Amino acid sequence: MKQKYYIGFFMAVFLVASLLGIGYQMSYQYVVDRQTARAESMPVVPEQPKEELVTTKGTAQKNEGYYLCALQGYVVVYLGDHETIYEMTEIPLSTLPDNVRAEIEAGKFIETAKELYGFLENYSS
Repeated sequence: MKQKYYIGFFMAVFLVASLLGIGYQMSYQYVVDRQTARAESMPVVPEQPKEELVTTKGTAQKNEGYYLCALQGYVVVYLGDHETIYEMTEIPLSTLPDNVRAEIEAGKFIETAKELYGFLENYSS
């Protein structure tokens, strides 16, 4: 007789646990459906790109271009401050066309690194 009570007790616990699981699943599905319907009814707003502000320590400055100048018969690249040597080349002034040589002797300004390396590539041997 005791065994029948144990089986009945376990059946009741199993039934209650099953009902709780089914109730939870139904309420979860209801919330998901409601959120989906709310998201579909809202107008689509394009996402704005977020700007991040980054601060660092140091004295970095924006590159203000390059100057090509003559130094001891060769082409030398200076930074935008016209004092700091950026690169010393092995391009002799004597191999350059007259108009380019005159521009370099006067201090030819080049704005970007891409333009600078394009120029150096064209006139290097």
